[in-house]
Amino acid sequence: MSIDDLYQEIILDHYRRPRHHGPCPGCSAQVKHHNPLCGDEITVGVGLEGETVAQIAFDGHGCSISQASASMMTESVQGMAARQALELVETVRRMMHGERPAEDLGDLMALGGVAKFPVRVKCALLPWMALRAALAHLGHGLERGGSDGSSSRGGDGSSS
Repeated sequence: MSIDDLYQEIILDHYRRPRHHGPCPGCSAQVKHHNPLCGDEITVGVGLEGETVAQIAFDGHGCSISQASASMMTESVQGMAARQALELVETVRRMMHGERPAEDLGDLMALGGVAKFPVRVKCALLPWMALRAALAHLGHGLERGGSDGSSSRGGDGSSS
């Protein structure tokens, strides 16, 4: 089995059996992102305990790449410090644009092959950009909301 075959199997496994999929009622920030080019929609919910990602989940629909990427993302950042999660978002973003990561990202390396298909990069990054916006909503990062079709709400259901 080649490395490309292994990576394809990892993506298919996450698509068929997504981790942390469903609503996140205890999450204090939820951000919905939409890819108008293909119709993918992802809502990412995040709850912090101090500076740690204590809860994370995603919901939505879309292609196998966006759904697998969301599953892989939630599995990767669960229990991670918010600052580390933001650094991982940036590392994955750079990887999607062809840059080889300095460190081994485990199963996330499977997403690196998406860089060969520019039209699919936005699909793979959709959940990661929603995570970045959710963490910004919680006071982490530089971005606040966005003009990229995202919406966010606090844990009380209010729009922001």
